[in-house]
Amino acid sequence: MAKLFGTDGMRGEAGRFPLDAATVRDAGRSLARHLAARLSAEGGAGRAPRIVTGRDTRESGAWIERAFLAGASEGGARAESAGVITTPGVAYLARTLPADAGVVISASHNPYQDNGIKIFAPSGRKMDDATERLIEADIEAWKGSREAEAAADAPAGENGTARAADLRERYLSFLAREIGHDLSLGGLRLVIDCANGAACGLAPALFERLGARVTSINDEPDGRNINRDCGSLHVDGLRQKVLSEGADLGVAFDGDADRALFVDARGQFVDGDATLWALAQFLDARGRLDGRLVVATVMSNIGLERALGSKGIRLLRADVGDKYVLEELLRAGGSLGGEQSGHIIFPRLSLAGDGMLTTLCLLRAVTESGAPLSDLTAGFTRYPQVLVNVRVREKRPFGEVPLVARAARELEARLGETGRLLLRYSGTEPLARVMIEGERQEEIEREAESLASVIKSAFG
Repeated sequence: MAKLFGTDGMRGEAGRFPLDAATVRDAGRSLARHLAARLSAEGGAGRAPRIVTGRDTRESGAWIERAFLAGASEGGARAESAGVITTPGVAYLARTLPADAGVVISASHNPYQDNGIKIFAPSGRKMDDATERLIEADIEAWKGSREAEAAADAPAGENGTARAADLRERYLSFLAREIGHDLSLGGLRLVIDCANGAACGLAPALFERLGARVTSINDEPDGRNINRDCGSLHVDGLRQKVLSEGADLGVAFDGDADRALFVDARGQFVDGDATLWALAQFLDARGRLDGRLVVATVMSNIGLERALGSKGIRLLRADVGDKYVLEELLRAGGSLGGEQSGHIIFPRLSLAGDGMLTTLCLLRAVTESGAPLSDLTAGFTRYPQVLVNVRVREKRPFGEVPLVARAARELEARLGETGRLLLRYSGTEPLARVMIEGERQEEIEREAESLASVIKSAFG
């Protein structure tokens, strides 16, 4: 059976398996049936499962959402749509309506041709792997009936969106009143890059509501321009706008606004690592950094680890993916974690990465400290990093290949405490990835190429 759900949902090119309308419909029907079975087992027999959906601005989003809602309805669910809303907005609605599941139609930072399905549990965290495996099994089992259903895949009109505006306002009010409680942004000038995505109708309204002077860019989605030369993957336009406007801070969201990256008033880029450093210091000074620890990933720069260590704060590393960051945060009892890419998680506030929530928390640090963002990120020195990919025939554990294991140990000894080696495989391609951080770019480039040659001779 094919594994369709990855660490960030089921994703692919819109219109092609598994993002064709018939398969999406099957996914909706399957989710509804398994939710109903769970309700029955928990003593809730007779109650229809409640599902809330939302989507980003891709041209395929509306028909994919309709197909999913049609399947969910066939499976006995009561479903409604919040329309165009951020991924964490749907996670919030799933938790507070409450709903039995929240479903997002989005491919995050990918180009418009792609789309995806992310499912959230009533807790607001991503649905458990077991349920995703059940949906995959149903999709496989129902393949034979899809052609007969294809004609009904795209009904006219849009289902379940009568309350869409109210649902979006519910989410905005949560951010403004609960996260932004007593936060005044009066006098602050912000530039917001909405990535022509889900943040377009929400982020400017939120920060203006709290008193900021907002300049929005890339806020005219046409279904195809989401993430195109804008947003969190392309911050040069934001940097130029911050400087030309004399803004205090710029923020770039991705297509579904679950991540946020920043530019300070000097035009300096602030990635997820630098954001974690700024927030960790702010929370720690106020006794609100639980466990005096931060959870990041294996890809976070060693400079973050050393900066935090200088303040007596531990850095715990999880596998790449906000899902794994959250798992480690909950295990360790931490209150702050995230990724270089701008996924920041505050588990006391939300179990989903939320770009707008992150921005509010960072703005609180700026306003309460009375210091510009450039001061809050001072003290974090990013170490040079190099990444080399090696094509391999098989993905054997590196430690089981003596030649590679020995070369890696010798390299780590040479790097000592001033560098870091990370060996991992690509999750989607036959590639081994060699990532090295150190003090001198030329040295780590030479070391990376040398180790890559060893891997190539052993695996290539």
